[in-house]
Amino acid sequence: MVDIYDAKNDEQFSKGYIDIDEMRVRSVGDGIEIPYRYMHGGFEGTAVKFSFYFPEKENYEERFYLYVAAAPDPEGELASLYAAGEDDPIGFCLTHKAYFVESNMGVGAAFVNTEDNTMTYRSNAAAAEFSRVMAQKTYGYEHRPYGYVYGGSGGGYRTIACIENTNAFDGAVPFIIGSPYAIPNCHSTRSHAIRLLRHKMTQVLDAVDVGGSGDPYEGLNEEEAAALKEVTQFGYPLKSWFCSTNLNDGALPMILPRVKELDPEYFKDFWEIPGYLGADPKGSAVRDRICMNAKIKKIFIPEPEQKTEEESDTENFVHDVWKQIMGNRNIHPWIELEEVLDRNDLYLNGAEVTFISGKAMGSKLAIRNMEGSRVYLGEGLGMGNMLEILEKLEAGDVVHLDNSDYIAIQTYHRHQVPDPSYRAWDQFRNEEKEPLYPQRKRLVGPIICGMGPGCRQNGEIQCKIILVASSMDEQAYPWQPDWYRRKIASVHGGNADDICRLWYFDNTLHDGNVDSVDELHATSYAAGLKQALIDLAEWVEKGKEPLPSTNYQVKIGEIILADNAAERGGLQPVVNLTANGSACAYVRPGQEVTFAAKAEVPAGAGSLTSVEWSFEGEQDFPLKGELELVNGGRQGTAEAVHKFTKPGTYFAVVRVKSERNRDKKALYTQIRNIARVRVVVN
Repeated sequence: MVDIYDAKNDEQFSKGYIDIDEMRVRSVGDGIEIPYRYMHGGFEGTAVKFSFYFPEKENYEERFYLYVAAAPDPEGELASLYAAGEDDPIGFCLTHKAYFVESNMGVGAAFVNTEDNTMTYRSNAAAAEFSRVMAQKTYGYEHRPYGYVYGGSGGGYRTIACIENTNAFDGAVPFIIGSPYAIPNCHSTRSHAIRLLRHKMTQVLDAVDVGGSGDPYEGLNEEEAAALKEVTQFGYPLKSWFCSTNLNDGALPMILPRVKELDPEYFKDFWEIPGYLGADPKGSAVRDRICMNAKIKKIFIPEPEQKTEEESDTENFVHDVWKQIMGNRNIHPWIELEEVLDRNDLYLNGAEVTFISGKAMGSKLAIRNMEGSRVYLGEGLGMGNMLEILEKLEAGDVVHLDNSDYIAIQTYHRHQVPDPSYRAWDQFRNEEKEPLYPQRKRLVGPIICGMGPGCRQNGEIQCKIILVASSMDEQAYPWQPDWYRRKIASVHGGNADDICRLWYFDNTLHDGNVDSVDELHATSYAAGLKQALIDLAEWVEKGKEPLPSTNYQVKIGEIILADNAAERGGLQPVVNLTANGSACAYVRPGQEVTFAAKAEVPAGAGSLTSVEWSFEGEQDFPLKGELELVNGGRQGTAEAVHKFTKPGTYFAVVRVKSERNRDKKALYTQIRNIARVRVVVN
């Protein structure tokens, strides 16, 4: 049992202050504006800052929600200030009779945790307790507001740290969470598969998409098929491959330096010791490796372009915070080499150029692309200022091109086999449960995952919890919330139902925004997250049991959901769609296609509220349909007819929504799901 932290007894946070205290107005849609009292402040002698948003007294029911961001930021207490519409957590709180709390978690520089990894949960607990003090002053009477903490991805780790280590919160909703071994292993498995499948990605996606062959292994060679099987069994959802058609490895370049720091010998052993992929002279690692010296012939440095405001604003969400960390810039300098790398199929993900002579000696830059003897350059984590490095270069300087470390980390997970409770690693164990591959002396996952958040993930939570998970989570694979649910149960007599729920949302990604990255392939769990916050409060404050956890099966690392709402349960409606009675329709140009949708809401989860259609790639679902409802609105059908005038392959998509209280106008709690069909016009 760990010692439980009480922020009220911490001298470091004993001197809270308020430097802004004023009435403001928040727009929450349909022209509705809500007055609220805004407070901003911090704790003397620390870098901790916070913001409080208090509704008026008649709209207050003695609770607050504290949001924990995915990564710390010196101005993180203002992160939600400019959110709007369905994505606005402040508006949600004000309309649900709660105040909102947000903290910068005590950091002085962007994306940097302090050397004290307890700061995450201590600073959030301190902000929560001080908000209670200010709530009493704001509303003029003594009371202890109920407090609920929530956060996703990296914020999920931090949320768990708050409820395992402190007594400040009465409930929590961690969402899209990882496990102690999520990093670097989820990233490495995906990256390894992307490298092997980079020329077959389109056909894999087509096979697993609706109306496809259903066999993603068709047309793959033995090596490619093994890579796909490995990553699928490790938990990467087959339906999520559309996210990787751009061959982007996500946060892996950011993680690599930390692994090298913790296990530097691995990157030598990988290429030399039998049992590691790099030691196989006929393997893909050797084939894709770049490791060579060359001389600079010419340097080109363009004028930098400024990021648009939209580009900057979109790099603050749970799924893509790594982009801002990496310091990408819209400039594309290049160097021309005296030598040409004579290879048709260059693998450049994670490739670096190191300057080994001249004024820039010792500096590094990332390789963005290579065309003949021309090498396009960019910044990478910890590589220094690109423009300053470029200005030092001269013709004749010697450079070293290398992707060795990046290829090596892609199978690091094979050499990091944890205890048997992590079922995704079963494929790397023999019949005696012993590892199939050489193992490293240190398991680095818990070190990295606990480094900043101070998160143990021991299951010893101090309050009730609802876990929100995505069935297509391409970053934090979907088996990890199941692992944590089982961890909680292991320290609570084998059954966690009295304090824990786990709700999976189908056709949703890691992305936490209301509008997903591709509305025709995926939808959003955002409304389900907010409903979880509402249900959590009723569970804690009124003893009203939330709906049971989603029913699912675990197959090694895969999460499998039932096809119908009655068996699946949870919150989300289930919808099925056909085109001319099939998952794939073949028609002529101008021929009518009849689309039929059937939708159902799990028992107790509310009623269907809307149906929308997209036929030719529209992301905004322009055709609004009508549902024929039965069974009190829990079930419904809808039909639509469309003509495709040009030959091609189309994917028609239906989107349905449901709402707990049958309220079609409720802004924050319209829970979504989608279904797709293929139409081939020729």
